[in-house]
Amino acid sequence: MVHVAALICFLTCLVLSEAQHKHGYCAFYEECGRNPSLGDNLIPPFVPCLNYSRARALSGEHYRKLQQVCPMLDTGEGNTFACCSIKQLSSLEMSLTLSKAVLVRCPSCAENFAHLHCINTCSPHQSQTVKVTRVMNVTYLGKTREAVVGYQAFLSTNFADAAFLSCRNVRIPATGGFAIATMCGRYGAKLCTPQRWYDFQGDSSNGLAPLDIDFRLIKPGDTEGLPKGVIPYNGRALKCNETTPSGGQVCSCQDCQESCPMVPSPPLPPGPFRLLGTDGFLVISIVLFCLLIFAFLFYLLVSYLVNSQKKKDEEKGKRKGRGKDLNCNNVTQQIINPATVTCADRNSRAAQAFLSSLFQKWGTLMATYPLTVLLVSAGVVAAFSAGLMFIELTTDPVELWSAPNSRARQEKDFHDTHFDPFFRTNQLILTAPGRKGQIYESLLFGPQNFSGLVSKDLIIELLELQKQIQNIEFWSEDLNRTASLKDVCFAPLNPSNPSLTDCAVNSLPQYFQNSLANINAKVNMTELGVTKEVDWRDHLIYCLNSPLSFKDITDLGMSCMADYGAPVFPFLAVGGYESDDYTNAKAFILTFSLNNYARTNPKFKVAMQWEKEFLRIVQDYQKNPAANFTFAYMAERSLEDEINRTTAEDIPIFMISYAVIFVYIAVALGEYSSWKRVLVDSKFLVGLGGILVVACSVLASMGFYSWIGIPSSLVILQVVPFLVLAVGADNIFIFVLEHQRDVRRPGEKREQQIGRVLGSVAPSMLLCSLSESVCFFLGGLSTMPAVKAFALYAALAVLMDFVLQMTAFVALLSLDSRRQDSNRSELLCCVTVSTKRPDQPNEGFLLPLMRKYYAPVLLHRYTRVIVMLVFLFMLCGSLFLMFSVTVGLDQELAMPKGSYMLEYFKYLYKYFEVGVPVYFVTKGGFNFTTVAGMNAVCSSVGCDQFSLTQKIQYATNYPDRSYLAIPANSWVDDFIDWLNPGSRCCRLYTIGPNVGNFCPADKSPLLCGRKCMATPPDGVLRPSVDQFNRFLPDFLGNRPDLKCPKGGLGAYDKAVVKDASGQIIASRFMAYHTPLTNSQEFTAALLKARQLAHNITMGMRKIPGTSSDFEVFPYTVTNVFYEQYLTIVPEGLFNISLCLLPTFVVCCLLLGLDLRSGLLNLITIIMIVVDTVGVMTLWDIHYNAVALINLVTAVGISVEFVSHMTRSFALSTKHTRVERAMEATANMGSAVFAGVAMTNLPGILVLAFAKAQLIQIFFFRLNLVITLLGMAHGLIFLPVLLSYFGPSVNKAVLVEMQWAKAKANQELELRNTMRQAYDNISYEDNEVKQEPRCDAAKAPTHPSKPSTMTENRQGEKEVIIDRF
Repeated sequence: MVHVAALICFLTCLVLSEAQHKHGYCAFYEECGRNPSLGDNLIPPFVPCLNYSRARALSGEHYRKLQQVCPMLDTGEGNTFACCSIKQLSSLEMSLTLSKAVLVRCPSCAENFAHLHCINTCSPHQSQTVKVTRVMNVTYLGKTREAVVGYQAFLSTNFADAAFLSCRNVRIPATGGFAIATMCGRYGAKLCTPQRWYDFQGDSSNGLAPLDIDFRLIKPGDTEGLPKGVIPYNGRALKCNETTPSGGQVCSCQDCQESCPMVPSPPLPPGPFRLLGTDGFLVISIVLFCLLIFAFLFYLLVSYLVNSQKKKDEEKGKRKGRGKDLNCNNVTQQIINPATVTCADRNSRAAQAFLSSLFQKWGTLMATYPLTVLLVSAGVVAAFSAGLMFIELTTDPVELWSAPNSRARQEKDFHDTHFDPFFRTNQLILTAPGRKGQIYESLLFGPQNFSGLVSKDLIIELLELQKQIQNIEFWSEDLNRTASLKDVCFAPLNPSNPSLTDCAVNSLPQYFQNSLANINAKVNMTELGVTKEVDWRDHLIYCLNSPLSFKDITDLGMSCMADYGAPVFPFLAVGGYESDDYTNAKAFILTFSLNNYARTNPKFKVAMQWEKEFLRIVQDYQKNPAANFTFAYMAERSLEDEINRTTAEDIPIFMISYAVIFVYIAVALGEYSSWKRVLVDSKFLVGLGGILVVACSVLASMGFYSWIGIPSSLVILQVVPFLVLAVGADNIFIFVLEHQRDVRRPGEKREQQIGRVLGSVAPSMLLCSLSESVCFFLGGLSTMPAVKAFALYAALAVLMDFVLQMTAFVALLSLDSRRQDSNRSELLCCVTVSTKRPDQPNEGFLLPLMRKYYAPVLLHRYTRVIVMLVFLFMLCGSLFLMFSVTVGLDQELAMPKGSYMLEYFKYLYKYFEVGVPVYFVTKGGFNFTTVAGMNAVCSSVGCDQFSLTQKIQYATNYPDRSYLAIPANSWVDDFIDWLNPGSRCCRLYTIGPNVGNFCPADKSPLLCGRKCMATPPDGVLRPSVDQFNRFLPDFLGNRPDLKCPKGGLGAYDKAVVKDASGQIIASRFMAYHTPLTNSQEFTAALLKARQLAHNITMGMRKIPGTSSDFEVFPYTVTNVFYEQYLTIVPEGLFNISLCLLPTFVVCCLLLGLDLRSGLLNLITIIMIVVDTVGVMTLWDIHYNAVALINLVTAVGISVEFVSHMTRSFALSTKHTRVERAMEATANMGSAVFAGVAMTNLPGILVLAFAKAQLIQIFFFRLNLVITLLGMAHGLIFLPVLLSYFGPSVNKAVLVEMQWAKAKANQELELRNTMRQAYDNISYEDNEVKQEPRCDAAKAPTHPSKPSTMTENRQGEKEVIIDRF
């Protein structure tokens, strides 16, 4: 037997050696049957018979068939010779049809591809370009003949390179990738070369080639190694920008770079603003600082000169003389002439008198009937709070941060209405650090690097985990049955009735169809005389580079397609690789996609349940010590779950914060004059009452808005109580401390004293509360739902807090004063203390300290200058830093420390190689059915050079500027290719009951002998309107397969939406962003995509018949979150300006149109806000909606720090601004420090222990900054500013004081006269009588002529001067 085999081999070699390479001779002819060395191929592997003979002249049907399949060989009927039979031409046509399905977009490429194989199969000079290398005996129809199963094909590199270049950039619209990636084996598009391209075509293991072809590319003039008589084929290959001989148009720009017009590169992003070669904002800040310093120093110089002149005038008696009062005391105070009092001064005094009188009467009334007031207040609060039964808590991030009428929200609603919402993603990213990689010597692909992760045992472990998740089952109350993945999964190729294998699960085991048998498969394979085992590694190498292949090139013969019928692109299966070295990947990616149902759909809860089970299984697997993976994971619900979880976990932190504040208030409000009276003089219940007032105001606000249907949020629950507590505590301290410092006048009742004290401080409380409330109400004009809701809730809460303080708290203080007067203990009301209350007012510890030490040091001549310089430097420095603040909120900041989502984000940014999908969505108003309409969208041959998809293609050429990585797929392009008669996709039944209907590609050609459309003469195929409307549904419902890869089911069936009349009202084209890792990149990507979409819109509106309101917009699932950062800077300026406006207006109005006080008040608050933003830059606090809420809050808290001081200064009657500033700093500064700063700081410091990063950054850090800067400006800068630029003393107040003193003097003289007349002689002897005889003028006796006598204590008691 061995001898027979050797003889056959010898004879075969003898025959092959005798074959000559002659002009006009064939090397083989006719089909001999199937290749016995191949199994089940994708097309029947018929091989030719060895037949060294002359080429045959063609005529009749034979000639017409050649003319149809290989027109480049046609030299006219009767003059055309070929080396192929009609059967060979039919087989060649079938083979070319499959390849043309992906190449037909570029006619010259398809022509060159056919040219190559026509030369090999049919050339009349075949023997000169091929050399048969292997033959086998094949028995077919009972006849045994020698068949050619391998040959060498000799090509000139000129032809080979040109043909390759014409096809290199042809795209597959459905994937956005290159067609050549599916035709170059493991090398993919990037590493493909002409030799590798031809090697793949000649490899019989690819499932398409019927025999092995060894392509030899020979350089011109190189004859070394060429068999005698062989002439490498050197025909002319068409360039991709050339028309074909058959009339085909040049390839489009997307498929042929040479066809592209000269498109200017997009402009570089604007560089940083620069002046004088350095940072422009730094230069401006320095110049501004110098100007402010110069202006301040100039002011000091002028003030010094003016004051010097005044002193000289006083010494000469020109401006101010000395006088004596009735007691011959020196008087240095200037006498105020009532005629010199301005209207503004009179208005200011009238306003203060009116408010003081009004609040005095009101306070007296509230203190007189405390129990009734408390009962009525409780009833009102209860009525408001009853609305909490209808409270709606918004947790959906979309509802929180995206306005319903915002552009991104409207685009999302349009997309989700016309298309299915973007599917829900549940994902694992798995790594195996520490495992050593290896080099695999592949028979087919040579040495390949395999990372330690890409190993058989880990792939099997991944498959086991995947199947465990796929097999999740649970009882669903909504479905009333057991539910599983198939009930909610995204099944693109069988959406109506999916099975588990129809669910879209993307993972590396999908390259093996999730089959353990396929992973374990191995076979011996011979290649180039070398026999070696091939296994899962060879299959994986091939599939990672050719994911669209239905069969690999190994003898394993396995498909690369996933079990659900779609390809798994390598960037969805592995990550952490470089330069397409997929087998050296550092991470596996496992993704389960679920349908994204509306929240009102019962299946939404089913999907949420499945995801809950998914997380449980993954977390259990993570705890398993036998697991070999280190991984991160997430479910679609994870983000919302983690936010809600951390909020619940941080509630105790907030409770502790409020408790600390409460303890401080209760302790700080006490008087503590004696240890024996501690329980009497403490203000524990008053502090508790103040806290309850705050709580009731918040509850009333929430209840009211719940009544009217405005939803709340977790941000409101966290921030509004904190804000109202800060405001309320300040007012409580001012009221209670003033009451403690006051002495009840003779004959004055307790209720009257409380009313008088309230009349003194309530206008200041009204000023702050009204400013803040109006500020927040105007903040309700914001377009951001979270900011708007916060502003409205805060505004009403602050207003209610003030109302309750004026009612319930006054009543509560009245009851506490009654208890204290009775010397009863606070917690033990029945226990009395014998030690009496001191007669002297209790100034506490802080007031004397600030009066004696702090105020004099602060307002020292040199200290004031230093303070001004430091704060001006802070302002200018913060202005510079403000322009460097980072805008955005990275989603990981919303997660608590230790959250599994933080690890997921880390893995995502590290290992993912492509970004999120972006859809370019078209609205109604565009006619796709016309030729002009199709050309304005498509990117294949005959399309506009600036069509929709072509413009997207241009953008992907600059991914660093456009943030687009992969061009958009195009249902229009694939629909046109699907209709092309050169492919097998669109055919019509010619036999049977379905005659004339669409016939799928998997049906026999005998049943479907008619093409949907005829071949166009110019190669540019465009359906008519009727054909478009008729075949589009067939295209969208056609499942893609090897015979027709252009089917639209799965890729496009949901990309086109028609109305009842058949008009296309919406469609979408999917591209991919580059990897986006932070909010700045997401925002920039959104902006660039919108600019591109607008450009596309303007171009498509020029097409005849297009509606003027037609629009193309980009849609990404993240747009609704990041759109706010496009406008948040002007939005923030608008909101903060609206808050600043009422602080100025209310201050001016309540101080009687005191514009200077209002302006200084406003300047200080602006400085606080600017400095806050500057510190945000230094402390890495990003500017976003949460920060904006805190900045709006900062305005409110700043009002507390500033407005009380400003009003106290404005109403002071001290002689100089410095003295008035000292008085305001001591009296009001101590109350503000105790009430605002020391109330906020303990509570804020507790928040440092919160788990949520969002709370730590935006509530601890930012609120700490706001409080410290507010305290610094209110207690340091503002007194100094007022000492320089504050308003003058209100002359109306001075005139009133002069009248009061004159009246007091008259009464004193009258009493003295009566005593002289009626006292007895003994008493008269003890009385010292002396008539005032002085050179100074006598005191006037009429109120219109006030005297200049000094103050005495009796007058002080009888004249009410508002100290605040």
